[in-house]
Amino acid sequence: MGIVTRIAGTSCVTILLTYPMWAPQWGDGLLGEIAGQPLWASAAIIAGFLGLVALYCRALQRTLTLIRPAARRARPGSVWWMFAVPHNFVEDFFIVRAVAGSLAAAGTPAREVRRWELLGYGWCTLQIVSLLPGVPGLAGGVGALPLWAAHWALTTRLNRRLARHAAAPDAAGPGAAGSHRCLNAVETAVGASHPTSASVKPGGRRPGR
Repeated sequence: MGIVTRIAGTSCVTILLTYPMWAPQWGDGLLGEIAGQPLWASAAIIAGFLGLVALYCRALQRTLTLIRPAARRARPGSVWWMFAVPHNFVEDFFIVRAVAGSLAAAGTPAREVRRWELLGYGWCTLQIVSLLPGVPGLAGGVGALPLWAAHWALTTRLNRRLARHAAAPDAAGPGAAGSHRCLNAVETAVGASHPTSASVKPGGRRPGR
């Protein structure tokens, strides 16, 4: 079912991406507005956007890397499918679902996972809306950006928590072992300097006296 959804979704996205060639009367969408800028401006916008996407992918990859392998629902490197245009418009939904499932399996509170998932699906949906011609496309693009930023910020926060949890056992393990060793050493020293009560007679005299 996932393969069929990916193929059908990518086909629809391709149609939306190419509509200026077969239906120019529909007007320009967000991509048309970017293409209508001077060449240097269009190049700067595209390069800047791709750079942000790369940083966002690194954040998602770190999320999956911090989660124990048994709880992962996808390989950490799979998030880079976000660069596979036009397939990425559909694959983004599957990436969000896989990371959300991994977070849930790792013990992240259900409320936070649900919030993270809704923000992710929100920007993914508006990203596709941005491909529509005219005002709907512009509105979709403008609306997708704050949701994407909020999703990215929440991802970063969850990553910090996952990193703390991953470091906690390593930090606690040696410390706990050291505490036990110190306690044992103290008990041994005390036992060596003070005889046990069993070695003292009821009258208070030691054996042999």
